[in-house]
Amino acid sequence: MLAYALRRIAATIPVMLIVAFMVFGLLYLAPGDPAAVIAGDQATPAQVQAIRVSLGLDKPFLTRFGTWLWQILHGNLGKSIFTGLPVTTMIAQRLEPTLSLMVFSTLIAIVVAIPLGVLAAARQGSWIDRAVMALAVFGFSTPVFVVGYLLAWAFGLKLGWLPVQGFHPISDGFWRFLRGLILPSVALGLIYIALIARITRATMLEVLSQDYIRTARAKGVGMGRILFVHALKNAAVPIVTVIGSGVALLIGGAVVTESVFAIPGLGRLTTDAILQRDYPVIQGVVLLFSFTYVMVNLIVDLLYTLFDPRIRY
Repeated sequence: MLAYALRRIAATIPVMLIVAFMVFGLLYLAPGDPAAVIAGDQATPAQVQAIRVSLGLDKPFLTRFGTWLWQILHGNLGKSIFTGLPVTTMIAQRLEPTLSLMVFSTLIAIVVAIPLGVLAAARQGSWIDRAVMALAVFGFSTPVFVVGYLLAWAFGLKLGWLPVQGFHPISDGFWRFLRGLILPSVALGLIYIALIARITRATMLEVLSQDYIRTARAKGVGMGRILFVHALKNAAVPIVTVIGSGVALLIGGAVVTESVFAIPGLGRLTTDAILQRDYPVIQGVVLLFSFTYVMVNLIVDLLYTLFDPRIRY
């Protein structure tokens, strides 16, 4: 177990180096000159060139990448071109809303989707099964912003039950914090629910057809124990895999969700930085999201050994 964990941890190092190179390279090739944006329309070519030199944009690509990577290894993501603040400070200021949104969306998805998938598999062909699959199709086919606007209109504007915009930190009170997260978390988590429910159903159907399940039924073991103890444990590896890979959906959806519900998180920060061509901020946030995704998949790989001790590759 320890050797497997160390190998998986070591494998993340070259992955992050490749990710860092791609993040820096894509922005380097992106159209537009941040120096010209900063200087404004009335600036002279000499003024634009002076800004390029001050930002180090006149240096070769590999030199800039090496300097940037060295700074990252020392915990320095650079400074924003427009605000002058350290990127780490700007990320820290926006981290709580995005982290809260993603964690709460994940919890909602897991708590709702796994029981739905298990129930659909246990009642294959029934109206319950068809309803769960219809929900999954709706979740996959409906964009996050459409679900967000529908929820805001129904539960915020019409019923007045929940706020439709803004974010309150947990220091303002847990209930106030929670009320502001319910609608955006449900909107963001719907596609995640659809994904997990479909995979859970498909995997459970395969497991329920195994001989040891029929043996357990013949011995009189209760259906609840068969489903949630015997079958679900053996179906856990594909389910955990899709939960880990679904983090990419949450990261992408968080940008849209935060815009719809006016949440001042990393998604809004990324959008504003892209519009301003604030390269250091874009690079810092994208690198953080990439690192998060790699770490989540590392945790998923380590969880495999808990659910299936035969995994030792």
